[in-house]
Amino acid sequence: MKPFRNETIPSYWFIFRENLLLVELLNDSASIPFNSNLSELNMSLELKQPIYFGTFDNIPCYFFEASNDLDIPKKMSFQSIRNLYGLLNEDLLWVAGRAFQLSVWDKNSQYCGRCGTPTEINFDERAKKCPECSFLVFPRISPAIIVGIIDQKKKKILLANGTRFPARFYSVLAGFVEPGETLEECVRREILEEVGIEVKNIRYFGSQSWPFPDSLMIGFLADYANGQITINPIEINDANWFTADDLPQIPGEISIARKIIDWFLQNY
Repeated sequence: MKPFRNETIPSYWFIFRENLLLVELLNDSASIPFNSNLSELNMSLELKQPIYFGTFDNIPCYFFEASNDLDIPKKMSFQSIRNLYGLLNEDLLWVAGRAFQLSVWDKNSQYCGRCGTPTEINFDERAKKCPECSFLVFPRISPAIIVGIIDQKKKKILLANGTRFPARFYSVLAGFVEPGETLEECVRREILEEVGIEVKNIRYFGSQSWPFPDSLMIGFLADYANGQITINPIEINDANWFTADDLPQIPGEISIARKIIDWFLQNY
């Protein structure tokens, strides 16, 4: 984390307003503001100080939160980052995700949680520091497991419609890791809590940053061991076993959930 320097070097500007990102949409593509400074966009820096958070292809990157009354160029608009998948360069999309995660952290760490004093950016590391009690506040990262459960005998995958999902939309199971819990313990607990079955042969699949706002998704595969599906109605509307040729509506390609399901399709 570094303070803004009024340079003439072209930079990427990740400008947020109410969790939306400012982009220019043109036909079937989107672009991030790329200018030497915001004056080229007729935008003032007085409302919020930009924060430098790294480079992309050796190009400086800044983020800041725009106020609701900030005028923006007519050719630009604020869009959900998720909706930019397929429109924005994928690598740049994940840089935008990092900028969003840091922006949320910046807003949520304006004051020290220990003594209430306004915090300051610690330029030695990515952190906020309390000038009164020296308490350090680092960006929040919330680890969560996500798991594809396979019935090896029937060659089926378990998918569920969560209470927060649209109707007919199904995905693999996921849940946040609790204090003192290993990832494998979390896999077993979440599955038992949400659908009432037990699994075996838990193995690592992959991971994905999911900055909405601060999750780290750790993916696993597991084999069905025993039990009948018994849903937890607080979290799950429906859960069932599906074959590769009879899937319901599933997540988009941006997510690790889709990568797990695609792995199932390729192997079964």
